[in-house]
Amino acid sequence: MNNLAPPAGKIILTYEDYLDLPDDGNRYEILEGVLHVTPSPTTRHQRISRNLQRIVDDHVLRHDLGEVFYAPLDVLFSRISIAQPDLIFISHERAAIITDKNIAGAPDLVVEILSPTTAKRDKVTKAHVYALYGVKYYWLVDPDSTTVEEYRLEGEGYVPVNRVAGNAPFTPEIFPGLVVDLGKVWA
Repeated sequence: MNNLAPPAGKIILTYEDYLDLPDDGNRYEILEGVLHVTPSPTTRHQRISRNLQRIVDDHVLRHDLGEVFYAPLDVLFSRISIAQPDLIFISHERAAIITDKNIAGAPDLVVEILSPTTAKRDKVTKAHVYALYGVKYYWLVDPDSTTVEEYRLEGEGYVPVNRVAGNAPFTPEIFPGLVVDLGKVWA
């Protein structure tokens, strides 16, 4: 049984319910039928997201690997699991999951930038959902500890591949040849 499922007798929300949510500046996600609401990100969060997106997107474009997207963009894993990861990479091989409205399936890479209000959800709940639906790589970016952790899906869960702190170079397994200068990410 899925440990993220709502208790018996509770309402399970769906994509149709998600589409009816207000456009009020909050970030809504439904993870295995449970609604999660987060305030909009801080400027620091957005700078880190922008900086990392530029570095990864430049590499992906230069090597014609696929496409990089950033929040807010819905990733529709199922009728009861809709997430808005901070960054998303989809290889050319998986390009069919890109629709006009959303990403309909598991991206190759999902990146979450932690905040005090989302850290536990990102590390536990979202990691479980992303693994459940087959996201191959998952990065956790922690602005407070200036760390990046890269995980690879093996079996039903993630195994750690990389953990880099401070301004050390980050060489992600998913992108051979890419060396991320973390000093430029935290700037």
